Amino acid sequence: MQQTIEKIMTTREVADRFNELAQEEKWFEIQDELFADHVKSIEPEHSQHPKLVEGKLAVRKKGEAWVARITEFHGASTSVPLVSGNHFAVDRFVEITVEGMGRIKAHEIMLYKVENGQIVSEQFFY
Repeated sequence: MQQTIEKIMTTREVADRFNELAQEEKWFEIQDELFADHVKSIEPEHSQHPKLVEGKLAVRKKGEAWVARITEFHGASTSVPLVSGNHFAVDRFVEITVEGMGRIKAHEIMLYKVENGQIVSEQFFY
């Protein structure tokens, strides 16, 4: 009888896969593939988004609601991840037109925590 041992990805491996998908703007694929079911999404106090969203489905709905408000995409870039311990961070720039906000340019730091090969939290600083 042969046993299959599933390898748990390291933080570096998660960050590298995140980077592959981010460079292609595949943010929902990142959520599907790398987020834990109990993931948390944390926004800054001044954000118009909910400050804390918990659970993969709720985080997905938050993202879908934001994307639905984007009327035009002008460009974006995401830096290579900086990995330290069980965290990694990226610098994100985006230029978009958003319903009710007009055309905006935004820079943010996105911080991710990895446990057992999955992203368990994302936190945004802008």
